[in-house]
Amino acid sequence: MKKLDGSLATFILLLGILLAFAGNSLLVRIALAGGQIDWAGYTIVRLVAGALMLCVLFTAQKRKPVLPGRRDAAGALALFVYAVAFSWAYVRLDAGIGALILFPAGQITMQIIGLFRGIVPTRGQLAGVLIALAGLIYLMAPGVTAPPLASAILMACAGIAWGFYTWSGKLGTDPTLATARYFVGASLLALLLLPQVDMSMLSWRGIGIAAISGAITSALGYVLWYKILTRISITSAAVSQLSVPAIAAIGGVILLDEIMTSRLLVGGMIIFVGIGLTIWASIRGGRT
Repeated sequence: MKKLDGSLATFILLLGILLAFAGNSLLVRIALAGGQIDWAGYTIVRLVAGALMLCVLFTAQKRKPVLPGRRDAAGALALFVYAVAFSWAYVRLDAGIGALILFPAGQITMQIIGLFRGIVPTRGQLAGVLIALAGLIYLMAPGVTAPPLASAILMACAGIAWGFYTWSGKLGTDPTLATARYFVGASLLALLLLPQVDMSMLSWRGIGIAAISGAITSALGYVLWYKILTRISITSAAVSQLSVPAIAAIGGVILLDEIMTSRLLVGGMIIFVGIGLTIWASIRGGRT
């Protein structure tokens, strides 16, 4: 009975985290598409709110301030680049398409980083990555229903930065503390964007949405994600992330009146098949 209760709690926590990840795409589109705030202002508020939330939590727990050091520079820079590219890309991208570009780009990046670190993929894993990459290229290819190319490339860059950010956190002994330090460092870098902020677009609603994204669906979401990775296998984690673009796409259709195009459906299916094959090959190879 206790095991069942623990499994249910893990499932509920995982579902909440996945909704938070998808929520990031929906929140930024609600704010930017509604003209409540500009991309630079959104990025600054998001990162600063996330840093403040994590500083309060860790100061209360550890009784000492969260101060980033030199070893945190790469992770903080990766988080900053991700946040900038993410917000800028979503000025013109729909929520579902953006998430469908972001997550595969991050997964492919982590596979490539792993390769350079001596983790050689099997033929099945390599085939899966190539299929996912083909789906990503199809989704971004020129056409009537294609997403704006510049925005799609920006989102792919956000995914690449996310891959580097994730690896930076995995290399540390305390990923949650590293996350706090990265947010503090990234929030300081975000101050460089102040000259880019369009003050005429700032509204309390836009600032509030960005703050929720930074403090709740980003900062707390990332910390809880590292926590849940101790309860589930890497394979289960990777499979679960496949649902995020789908949740974002459905949310975009319901909340933002976005259109579910055939390109989104076909490209999404190709990407899901590719990532699914990579996960299946990992299971066969014993890398769970």
